[in-house]
This record gives sequence, structure tokens and C-alpha cells, in this order.
Amino acid sequence: MAENDWKKRLGVVYSTNPDFSYQEEEAPEAETLSPDKQKLIVGIDRKGRGGKQVTLVTGFVGKEEDLVELGRTLKVKCGVGGSAKDGEITVQGDLRDKVVALLKSMGYNAKRGN
Repeated sequence: MAENDWKKRLGVVYSTNPDFSYQEEEAPEAETLSPDKQKLIVGIDRKGRGGKQVTLVTGFVGKEEDLVELGRTLKVKCGVGGSAKDGEITVQGDLRDKVVALLKSMGYNAKRGN
């Protein structure tokens, strides 16, 4: 099924060579910066969530696994749910002050946004 995924090859010109196989270029994932070089912004968001408030941590530069681990740590220490994907960590509820304090205690440069 993965070999027949035509949507990834939309810009490719047709080849008459029967042995041709399309090669995809994978973008290299950014290396995770040390905590003191990260500039994280902790804000609040309600859009697309039915009026519910979530604390949103943006500005993380690094691997997806490290982002998920940081998100897991924040969720456990705050005692709430949330998610970590696409370079953002969401923590359910308005916990901006607590998240900023936790991030600073872990050595991150965290700043409270809106």
C-alpha cells in the first residue's frame, strides 16, 4: 500500500523505465537544543476547543520524542491531561504560572505569554 501512494508523487513526471522507483527525500529532524537555549512561550488558547481553556507551550526546538517526554513530565506534575505534537505542548486548564515555574525549575527559558 505504501508503494502505491500516489499523493506523495504529484509533482513527478511520468517515467517509461519499468525499473524506475521513486525515491522520497526525508527532511532531517532538528537536533534538540539544551534547556538553557530553548525559548519557550507559555500562553492560553481557546480556539477550536469548545470554549475550554488549555495552556499552550510553543517554541520547542528538537526531536519529537523529547517534546513528548517534556509534555508527559508537565502533565504528570500538573496532574492533568493534554498532548504534545507539532512542536506544541497542550496542558488542559489555565496553568500558565505553574507551567512557567516548572519549566524554569527544569532549566528552560520560559516566558509567560498572553
